[in-house]
Amino acid sequence: MTTHSMHAPLLLTPGPLVTSARTKNAMLHDWGSWDGDFNALTRRVGERLLAIIDGQSDYVCVPLQGSGTFAVEAAIGSLLPPAGKLLVLSNGAYGKRMAQLTATMGRRVETADFGETAPVDPAVLRQRLEDDPEISHVGVIHCETSTGILNPIEAIARMVAAAGRKLIIDSMSGFGALPLSSKTVPFEAVIGSSNKCLEGVPGMGFVLVRREALEQAAGRSHSLSLDLYEQWRYMQKTGQWRYTPPTHVVAAFDAALAQYEEEGGGPARLARYSNNCATLIAALQAIGLRSFLPAQIQAPIIVTVHAPRHPAWNFGEFYARVKAHGVLLYPGKLTAVDTFRVGCIGAIDAADIARGVDAIARVLAEMGIRE
Repeated sequence: MTTHSMHAPLLLTPGPLVTSARTKNAMLHDWGSWDGDFNALTRRVGERLLAIIDGQSDYVCVPLQGSGTFAVEAAIGSLLPPAGKLLVLSNGAYGKRMAQLTATMGRRVETADFGETAPVDPAVLRQRLEDDPEISHVGVIHCETSTGILNPIEAIARMVAAAGRKLIIDSMSGFGALPLSSKTVPFEAVIGSSNKCLEGVPGMGFVLVRREALEQAAGRSHSLSLDLYEQWRYMQKTGQWRYTPPTHVVAAFDAALAQYEEEGGGPARLARYSNNCATLIAALQAIGLRSFLPAQIQAPIIVTVHAPRHPAWNFGEFYARVKAHGVLLYPGKLTAVDTFRVGCIGAIDAADIARGVDAIARVLAEMGIRE
């Protein structure tokens, strides 16, 4: 699977991540943002994304410039009515961020906090919906990137639908690998970005939203540039982005999506990432490091690792030394436990994971650390 140079940094991160040479090469061509060829490229990307959720008949794709958080803010700011109320199901930093951006735009929001070690409990969700009829929408993170927790999205979606409410899914870290079909999972919108499991480069988010819901969103947005409805309406009218598009990012994303389909789509991508994850956890255990989450709630996206309990441990030094071996990791994002994170996604395979863990082992030996 490895298609990147062995001399390039190995990003064991949840995005930006390692991209293939073919994806990088797609950025060598310059595009006119109003040109028909680029408009066709944008349209093809949207069609490919809708196919991933089996949403061609009922959903539309609205691409947006910027990071995934831009797309989350655009979705909530456009789909949540001014009189609506959002319940955020949170078990990490990105659930907290969803609640924060909703409050920042002046919309009503409440949080059901499940801590940093547990998935969303559908029974708690049911009770919150029964207790508060003013909740119109529910927001949830599919895979909480700060820990790697996989939330039970099917059970959550069924419960929200049964209560007559609307579900907005932030699937930033899982989209394209974790199964999600609009035919079996009811949701109002799902949000993703180019630089995660679809293995593109950063700079573009997207919202796959039920057409009927988007048609009702005219005039709701708190923002000019993050108005999901106006972005879609302008694209429908002209075929173009409203404001300067990230042309090279879109081209790279189109190339990445073609490779995704050639690999076998979601099932093949999930299988490779699952093998990466299993290889990673076993290899870390072999050198005395423990993963943070139990296997049943660990998504094969990113693994949170307990830091060594040793007086010589210092993440800054550890990171710099591992980087010197050509490997980039992520710091921990937990509030109560000292951890670091290792990604399983990107244009990498088990051999790359083994190379990364070998670098970690060498650095721990250099620092005189033994678990």
